[in-house]
Amino acid sequence: MSLTKLETDWWIELESTYKSRIAQRKELFAKNGKAVLDALPGSELACKELMEMVLQYICTRYPQYFTLVDKRILQNRILDTEQDIRAKPPLEILLDNVPEDFGLMLRDDETGFYFLRAAVICSALGWNVASKIGRQLHQIHAPIPDYKEKMQFSMDRFFTKMPTEKPIQRGSWGLEVGEPLYMPPGDPHEGLRKTQDPNLTIDDCNLRVDWQTLRRLPLSASVVFNFKAVFSPITEFRDEPGVPALVAKVVTEGKKKLMEYKGVWHVQHVILPKLEEWAKEQEENGLTPKDWEVATLDNSPWYEGWKDKWHRQQGF
Repeated sequence: MSLTKLETDWWIELESTYKSRIAQRKELFAKNGKAVLDALPGSELACKELMEMVLQYICTRYPQYFTLVDKRILQNRILDTEQDIRAKPPLEILLDNVPEDFGLMLRDDETGFYFLRAAVICSALGWNVASKIGRQLHQIHAPIPDYKEKMQFSMDRFFTKMPTEKPIQRGSWGLEVGEPLYMPPGDPHEGLRKTQDPNLTIDDCNLRVDWQTLRRLPLSASVVFNFKAVFSPITEFRDEPGVPALVAKVVTEGKKKLMEYKGVWHVQHVILPKLEEWAKEQEENGLTPKDWEVATLDNSPWYEGWKDKWHRQQGF
């Protein structure tokens, strides 16, 4: 699952899409209600603890943007708002101010297993809160290939033993047409995954990465899963050394069931020719060695020269 240690200074990051994402998430909640935000009885302490922890974090990490006055009034200078954090349920306060999804897993006293008891999730593909709330960990992950056979036992044990001081992170990726943020079961956008549109262009295709973290809250002992969807144009791969060849290898040689689960088929007729073209171009331009053995990059998830590219894009 490519789990790594979470650098806690980067638990919650703000980016240029902040305003539009907050507006989009509030609109989704207004339209879909408990399908994107719900909290079952017994989760009250965990929800309150999570809200307090997140607000303390953003006020410390981004003091130029957020301030908590008298421990109850949240000032948001990006949105130019003031909000009494006692006036709404905790998850709604987070929805209004933090463009992250949160799921709270709580231990069942009788069975010892973990169940999803509360969540605010606006960026799910093929599922939503309504379809997962109240379910056990293995039921939530049932659609994932090989989960029951290879991961269920170890994940149940991991949740039981996870300490508060060792949060973890991972990235989950997919290839998409456009930027589908919220795609519940039966959503019209699902239809795009069933065909290979002959008019699709590379400019319509994006990499979606859900950067996920997992940590235990110290008071409620709830395990919090949070993530945010980030989209990048596939065209960005062209000048990233080794990336086109690596993505092409994964898409063509990856485990069949996993690729079907990720749903890459509907875009690969457009993406693969471009990736192969760019991989050859990189060899010719010296960005990658000729006939190199395509494998996970040594500094994954970083590619050589990422910092220079990032600086250019930031206007340095």
